[in-house]
Amino acid sequence: MKPFDPRLLRAVPAARRPVGVLAATGVLTGVATIATAFALSAVVVAVVERGDLTQPLVWLLALFVARAALAATTEWVGAWAGVSVSSALRASLLRAWGARDADSRPDPGTAVSLATSGAAAVEPYAARYLPTLVHAAVVPVLAVGTLVVVDWPSALVVVLTLPLLPLFAALIGRATEESTQRRWSALAALSGHFLDVVRGLPTLVTYGRARRQVDTVRAVSDRHRRATMETLRIAFLSSAALELLATISVAIVAVTVGLRLSHGSMALGAGLVAILLAPEAYWPVRRVGAEYHSAADGAVALDAILAELDHPQPPSPSPATLFPPNAAFGVGGEVRLERVTYAYAGSTVPVTRDLSLVAGPRLTVVTGPSGGGKSTLLDLVAGLRVPTAGTVAAPRAHYVTQRPFLATGSVREALTIGHPATDEQLWESLRAVGVDGVVASLPGGLSADLGDDGFGLSAGQRQRLALARAWLAPETVLLLDEPTAHLDPDGAAHLAQVVADLAERRVVIAVTHRDELLAHADQHVVVRRPDAAGSPLDTEESVR
Repeated sequence: MKPFDPRLLRAVPAARRPVGVLAATGVLTGVATIATAFALSAVVVAVVERGDLTQPLVWLLALFVARAALAATTEWVGAWAGVSVSSALRASLLRAWGARDADSRPDPGTAVSLATSGAAAVEPYAARYLPTLVHAAVVPVLAVGTLVVVDWPSALVVVLTLPLLPLFAALIGRATEESTQRRWSALAALSGHFLDVVRGLPTLVTYGRARRQVDTVRAVSDRHRRATMETLRIAFLSSAALELLATISVAIVAVTVGLRLSHGSMALGAGLVAILLAPEAYWPVRRVGAEYHSAADGAVALDAILAELDHPQPPSPSPATLFPPNAAFGVGGEVRLERVTYAYAGSTVPVTRDLSLVAGPRLTVVTGPSGGGKSTLLDLVAGLRVPTAGTVAAPRAHYVTQRPFLATGSVREALTIGHPATDEQLWESLRAVGVDGVVASLPGGLSADLGDDGFGLSAGQRQRLALARAWLAPETVLLLDEPTAHLDPDGAAHLAQVVADLAERRVVIAVTHRDELLAHADQHVVVRRPDAAGSPLDTEESVR
């Protein structure tokens, strides 16, 4: 079994209140359980001795109502805790990854698994396992304490046998954790591979390699299926073992109480209380074992999520290496790279080596061969990657990648991510990039819904929408990666003029393989491969 991890409360402050409420309801439930045993024994004694049943029955009914209310409260608070913790963990993960450079983030498959199925798997852990864990910490202690007062021989039996349950549960739980870890690794591998296949499906279809992925996905799925069945088999065996051990222990208490009742050495009321309380001492521990297997995925996922949240955050840039952000539309700021070398994590081969560049206001166009580090240069300026050596100094930037992000929602929401704008400003930006007619033809115009990643629009139209968003952005620096890709010559020439207009009031760095932007460039930078002869880049000033 996995104990409560206090890191959860530090990582998710929203969980403190529901956990506190669960602890309070656990104590109240334990008290109500003890009182119910006394009330029920009083009813039986009254029936046997032909006494007054009114008062015992009233107390019994009141306790049943109280226990029902506590159970409903526990279920409601547990569900609340599950949703709150799951949502807060997912939000914390995204914030933590957003604050880290690309090399210190997990691979996409692991990230998708943690943020989706991983965060969702924590919900049953918080909704059911934690409440059960609280009850297991309270009810057995109250039951044993009451048995010591009522019938110490029964308490002795419970004290001697009760530790066997968590001991066996811990031993079995270790095997379950290892099995669940293997299953979680298989799920992460399956998610990552499936994500890669979906992303590269057009390329695979083009080269006739799509069907070959079927066998690979089937093999990974079978590995995940076998790991799942192994986990279920251990769960069923452990539940049976705990039930058997608890049943034998309760039977020992019942036999000893029965023998003493038959010899007349024990009062009926005390015997009934002992027999009723003995199962209550074992039941919460048995339920913890069962709920742990149900929440085993959440326990493993929680460890992985908390490890990501505990990952050291990058230090805040000092004023010596980062210019202050400028939210105004005026020309200002400067991008400066000094002897920058960068290699991907786990690689000793640099993508860029000893790269120095100064990009001031106006338009800087970066060209060079594929694999020369042009996109990496933009990632370094944007702060998405941290150089292995050298320094990067830049104001806050707005980055338009080769695959611009368009979230599911309306056109208005896609254009106003990170900055508000009026409808008049939105239409002005759409006219500037030449996509206003496309948006006007959509049902609802600015309120028209876009599919996931701009589904329903062509690649060129998605690129124009991203440039319209950049046109509205308040950042001083604009980073554009292949802004004229997916466009015909006339459209590329028009967008090149739009980029030149933006450079009149911004620091614009554009990477391109095409010639349209070169006619408007104030500075032309040619990037070479690190292993090529000569300087890593050549700079030509005042191309216009």
